[in-house]
Amino acid sequence: MADPDGDDIAVAPAPLPILELSAPVPTPLDGPSALPPLLEALAGATGPVAIDAERASGYRYGQRAYLVQLRQEGAGTWLLDPVGLPDMSELNAAISGHEWVLHAASQDLPCLAELQLTPTRLFDTELGARLAGYERVGLAAMVETVLGYNLEKGHSSADWSQRPLPDVMLRYAALDVEVLVSLRDHIENVLREQGKWEWAQEEFAAIVNAPPAAPRVDPWRRTSGIHRVRTRRQLSHVRALWQLRDETAQQRDIAPGRILPDAAIVEAALRSPTTLDELTSLPVFSGRANRRRAAAWFGAVAESAALPDDALPTPTGPGDSPPPTHRWSERDPVAAHRLAAARAALLEIAAEHQLPVENLVEPAVVRRLAWSPPQPLDLTSVQEQMTASGSRPWQIQLTAAALAAALSE
Repeated sequence: MADPDGDDIAVAPAPLPILELSAPVPTPLDGPSALPPLLEALAGATGPVAIDAERASGYRYGQRAYLVQLRQEGAGTWLLDPVGLPDMSELNAAISGHEWVLHAASQDLPCLAELQLTPTRLFDTELGARLAGYERVGLAAMVETVLGYNLEKGHSSADWSQRPLPDVMLRYAALDVEVLVSLRDHIENVLREQGKWEWAQEEFAAIVNAPPAAPRVDPWRRTSGIHRVRTRRQLSHVRALWQLRDETAQQRDIAPGRILPDAAIVEAALRSPTTLDELTSLPVFSGRANRRRAAAWFGAVAESAALPDDALPTPTGPGDSPPPTHRWSERDPVAAHRLAAARAALLEIAAEHQLPVENLVEPAVVRRLAWSPPQPLDLTSVQEQMTASGSRPWQIQLTAAALAAALSE
């Protein structure tokens, strides 16, 4: 388009239409007596089942579901309230033979399993989009890119444990499953065109067949900012404060971060206060809420300070896990070189196949191979270690030879 002087004028693209529900917002089912209409509707339904769950991890302790959304062709969209319906095994029996469609399935499957909802087949639209080479794989971005709609996502971090849930949040939740099957069909077509459909099926089957995650060893080591903590004594302060916070959060059913932020734990560990006044002079601990609990926080630090050296945590944690990669160059320069060579080889393969490198091979598998390569180091031993670590056949076929060569440099 040109103005009267002949200069080109940029034309803003037309705004995308906002996705709207195809039916009124359903009322959540909140008890076993409310299930029969849903089960009857599902008896005549066909095709994949779109499923989603909403949690309140920013407000409540743990990752339990506070709303489950479900949609199937012929049955429509349904919402279920797990507070009043904590056992959904009847629903699971009704849909177990169908493919389930979820976005970022690994986030929702654990809380669905707590409700006795476990798939036998699934399609993960986020993972499928990653394999297909999409750069933006969030649900809203995919709906915009693939379906041409603007999907409102303003309630993703809302408090889904509140009751009653406002209509605007229920509408938002119902919209998520409105689009999943259409998105699934498009992604399958792209994967087939790219020759990646079999890869995707292996990935989806691996998710379905994965055993429940084992409890984390030393979960306190995942405290954000812990890389700043250098000494074993400071690490013991992190552990003590994290454990006290976790116990308090579980008792009160509050998200741990709302009781004491990770940054405050790390700051207290670094400062290692020796008096209550020193602790309460730190920013977060000087607030009204934490001043009331200051004695308990300081007690945890004091107990940690009194531990003998042989009771202090080690920097790398228990077991044979490799240390953090930023320490490799000083601890084992040869291993650091192996890791750099392996990563470079994988980047080339990922670029060739338009894949994120982290989906080509799980980074933890690469770190273990580089830190402690199998002996003798050859293609067969690398394949065996990758298989034992859970790598899928398509991943091994694409990368094992390149990894064996890179690790042998």
